[in-house]
Amino acid sequence: MIVLPAAYFHDFVNVPKADPRRAQASALSAEAALRYLREVDYPVQYLSAVRHAIEAHSFSANISCETIEAMVVQDADRLDSLGAIGIARCVTTSALMGRPYYHEHDFFGENRPLDDKNYAVDHFFVKLFKIAETLQTSSAREEGERRVAFMKDYLRQLRSETCM
Repeated sequence: MIVLPAAYFHDFVNVPKADPRRAQASALSAEAALRYLREVDYPVQYLSAVRHAIEAHSFSANISCETIEAMVVQDADRLDSLGAIGIARCVTTSALMGRPYYHEHDFFGENRPLDDKNYAVDHFFVKLFKIAETLQTSSAREEGERRVAFMKDYLRQLRSETCM
């Protein structure tokens, strides 16, 4: 009664990554979701918990999860940033923002500061691998470890193809 509507509506309002309102996206989504849920006569006793789960899912909002339902929604959202889906999302987002995949002379940021605002591969190290450390439930942590291992294998393969 809480997790499913929160999962469906957690990104109900789309605020682009470069938009200054990005940190408010989850609050905007929660408000829009609650308006809709009230219109369809969703049981009122769950609305507060649905709001919290939606608001707390966001990495940018930096809101602590107070319930297991919020943890589950947050973990599910963060798992989407990892593994094969995470790689696809990172590459797609970088392309949409007109950013190169990697630095031309230092693909993996070994001799320069990492800059995930300009290079997709840097985003793996600056944010994505750290997301796995924020997973709250044991099952999400297990899955997160598996997905990060896949991403690291991908980067090893990328290195073998680019740094000969």
